[in-house]
Amino acid sequence: MAVQTALRQSPGALLRNPVLFVPILALMIVQFPILLLQSVNPLLASVASAALSLVFVAAMPFVQGGLFAMADEALGGRTALDTFVAAGKQYYVAVLIAYLVLVAVNFVFGMFGFAASIAGGVLFLGSGGFQSANLAALAVIGVVVAVALLAYLLIVFFVQFYGQAIVLEDRDAVDGLKRSVGVVRGNLLSTFGYTVLAGVVGGLLGSVFAVSSFVLTPSTTSSPAMGPGMAAAAPQTSASIAGLAGVTALIVVLGTLFGGFFTVFSVSFYREITG
Repeated sequence: MAVQTALRQSPGALLRNPVLFVPILALMIVQFPILLLQSVNPLLASVASAALSLVFVAAMPFVQGGLFAMADEALGGRTALDTFVAAGKQYYVAVLIAYLVLVAVNFVFGMFGFAASIAGGVLFLGSGGFQSANLAALAVIGVVVAVALLAYLLIVFFVQFYGQAIVLEDRDAVDGLKRSVGVVRGNLLSTFGYTVLAGVVGGLLGSVFAVSSFVLTPSTTSSPAMGPGMAAAAPQTSASIAGLAGVTALIVVLGTLFGGFFTVFSVSFYREITG
């Protein structure tokens, strides 16, 4: 019921307040040059993307705080960019602390998965391959990794509304995380439906981005003047450059629309399950 209500409320709030798309569009435009650079020099684009990721870590708490406050106002009537700036400043520290906690959790589980993968590979490749003892050990490693993955997904599931709790209820970082856990625990079925819907839509959008990224990656064609094992980058025509720009623009537009809708949808859903 809460999911259905949020789905009904979100489009109207966005139509009344298209200004809510502005901060998200700005974020997407910042990434525009990197997306185009990927079609010219993927290695340089990777370096630039890594540097931009560090900037995003510092900027995202401000953006989250501002957008959640704007979405809350938009659901009740009108909002403005002044709200974005004021809320971004007010809740920056609290959201940043909670955000860094989740980054640390991601890092720990990521390192665990990496170590388990290395251990499994060494065990399999360095000890005779398909032997019963090796298979048993690999099975144990697989079970441990599956349990760790499930634990990670549960953590993310229960703390996913920390930002909404901090901004909408004026809480600090620890209280925001605790509040998210309590709210989800009291609304497991509704939150599961919300998470599945968000995951499916996000997955579809991610697939579009993945295909677009493949299109933006420069292809190589063999050159007659070069050896059979060598390749030269195919020259880009004005038509191909225009096509790449069009694909990049599509990514920016879709990312902006999804970001705006999901922000309002998440806030509306949180308001519904918290009364």
